[in-house]
Amino acid sequence: MPRKKVTDVSGNGGMKKKRASGKRKERDFSSDDEFDYEQENNKKPGKPAAKSGLQPVSVADDVKEKIKLECSKVKGQLLIFGATNWDLIGRKEVPKKQAAFRNLGQNLWGPHRYGCLNDVKVSCVVAGPCAAHSLLMTTEGKLWSWGRNDKGQLGHGDTKRLEAPTMIEALAEHVIVAAACGRNHTLALTEDGTAYSFGENKLGQLGQGNQTDAVLSPAPVSAHCHTFFLVSLFYCFPPLSMVVDCKGNLYSFGCPEYGQLGHNSDGKFIARAQRIEFDCELIARRVAIFIEKSKDGQIMPVPNVVVRDVACGSNHTLVLDSQKRVFSWGFGGYGRLGHTEQKDEMVPRLVKLFDFPGRGASQICSGYQCSFAVSEMGGLFFWGVTNTSRESTMYPKAVQDLCGWKVRSLSCGKSSIIVAADESTISWGPSPTFGELGYGDNKPKSSTTAQEVKTLDGVYVEQVEMGYCHSLVIARQETEQEQERLKKLPEYNPRTI
Repeated sequence: MPRKKVTDVSGNGGMKKKRASGKRKERDFSSDDEFDYEQENNKKPGKPAAKSGLQPVSVADDVKEKIKLECSKVKGQLLIFGATNWDLIGRKEVPKKQAAFRNLGQNLWGPHRYGCLNDVKVSCVVAGPCAAHSLLMTTEGKLWSWGRNDKGQLGHGDTKRLEAPTMIEALAEHVIVAAACGRNHTLALTEDGTAYSFGENKLGQLGQGNQTDAVLSPAPVSAHCHTFFLVSLFYCFPPLSMVVDCKGNLYSFGCPEYGQLGHNSDGKFIARAQRIEFDCELIARRVAIFIEKSKDGQIMPVPNVVVRDVACGSNHTLVLDSQKRVFSWGFGGYGRLGHTEQKDEMVPRLVKLFDFPGRGASQICSGYQCSFAVSEMGGLFFWGVTNTSRESTMYPKAVQDLCGWKVRSLSCGKSSIIVAADESTISWGPSPTFGELGYGDNKPKSSTTAQEVKTLDGVYVEQVEMGYCHSLVIARQETEQEQERLKKLPEYNPRTI
């Protein structure tokens, strides 16, 4: 039965207002020098863009369902490789106020064990393509954090950087089942479905109903009303966050600049003197519609979308639903949306390739300017670009170097990729790299084609995760042979001041 045509939803958000400069360019949040936080914090009220009648969703405490979410069943030892000078990652130089830490940290060109974690069983590790901080969850459900902390994104009540993983005491009484890293903010989910957020909040990405410089300790999302109900998973990437409830409804909050919140608007308004600002979503708002476009441009709604996974990249978002379909929206530059064109999409749009029987997706992953999906058969598909000097891939294409491999876990950093497939770990990425590929000392530092990480031969990797310039893996240690293999890896003990 054909889907009904929709005429009141614009996939690219309709007519765009011009910027004051007259030139439209994608925002890049990779460097502190590239975004004027002071101006954003001091913006004056203007006339916001028109919104639909949808209101932020909350549920009274007395009607909330009682749930208990489960932690990951994985357990193993954490390994790290790549850059560990957290103040320098993503920057040209260490800020003057952090000058004392300029010589701390080093590039680890091969896998290392964290000395302080030898007796800690890790169930999940979390980073982000633009994040210089990382998280881990233990098998007991405790959340640890370390890395850069300029905006309190580590959740320890201060802005002191941490060289080694440290448990977040403010969440010690909770069992944490999921977490997510943005560039300068963090979200954590408890087993009862309550989401906590901390870190930078200039654009409302913490979902606490306000815009502030920073929140240094964990506070409930939508703290001024009732917390979200049945939150089951979420990811976040500056300057937005996404949450999903157990019924498969998707909610978003933060900055809507390229329509990446999925509300059919980029939130732009002219505040004063032709200065364009953005009407940020300060509390979670449900994404109301999912669409598909025909070749002749007709827009049709896609019914029965139950969200199972969501991944956010640089100004774009991917969703995987219960029918193994993939949707994408936000900034369309470099083909990262996979729709064969570079137009922005203001609402989730179906990626056609995965909407056929037997060709659905089982996993999704967003990089900085690219997207990935793993097919039902374990094959890896890629679209977008990892190196802007090369031609963009405008629609999903199979990664030929991995044909025949069954991908179990994958992650993408700023421009590098790491994959756990079958019994091996594989990585690749263009220069410059800082050790996040894990090839080892006196080995090639970068690779434009997929290469096995020989330094992890004999190590079964349960999960891979890549941050801005560093990689984290959870290595299985169930047998004596696996434990002995891990003991042969060098140990990393960070220097401190």
